[in-house]
Amino acid sequence: MAQPSTVELLWGTRQRPKRGPKPALTLEGIVAEAVAIADADGLAELSMQRLAQGLGFTKMSLYRYVPGKAELTALMLDSALGAPPDIAAVDRDPADEPWRVGLRRWCESLYERFRAHPWALELAVGARPVGPNEMAWMEVALLDLADSGLTTSECLDTIAMLAGHARGLAQQVLAAGPQDFQDSIAAQLAEMREAAAQRYPVASAAFAEAGAAAGGDGALSFGIDRILDGLGVHIARRRDAWRPIVGA
Repeated sequence: MAQPSTVELLWGTRQRPKRGPKPALTLEGIVAEAVAIADADGLAELSMQRLAQGLGFTKMSLYRYVPGKAELTALMLDSALGAPPDIAAVDRDPADEPWRVGLRRWCESLYERFRAHPWALELAVGARPVGPNEMAWMEVALLDLADSGLTTSECLDTIAMLAGHARGLAQQVLAAGPQDFQDSIAAQLAEMREAAAQRYPVASAAFAEAGAAAGGDGALSFGIDRILDGLGVHIARRRDAWRPIVGA
């Protein structure tokens, strides 16, 4: 029997045999153990051999469920993303565009998922099969934008921008190591200002300003607001272009 494809594994479309003994392992259990290993020690430390040892089985027995590490990591990413936030239930200010609060929660939630599973950052790029959880994230964001007046391509580009912001900032924060991100950046900037004050006085003075070392959640919020501000301007311009001239 041919090995299942990544798409078949992600979406569960492969027919399982109805006869024979009950499987000793489950695909869900294998993925959960792989995620636990990656969370604890990083993706580089995950191997089929170590996974098998953690489950108490032989490496060869795993291949009955998943062909290899490429398919396994695709399943891990979808598991790490999990279900999207219920942004339709978010309280919304009538003065704001209806999509704004929902997209903010969406981006913040995605950032939190990447913070919880740092190894997922390197998996969530490039051309690859998309699983049901990742598709669900796209679905809720597209539904939030349904009445915005944006084209389908613009909606998808909006999702890409917000996802890129969440992913990029999570990568920066996690790269700072276990020390608090704000403290780490502040310490580095203080040392840099002392070294660069004579050669680059304007840049040094700018970094010395209160709040110039903002990062983490502050940078996340600022970036989301600027993306959504720009989106709001674009939507308003489109609506103005479509508005009929009174008395014409």
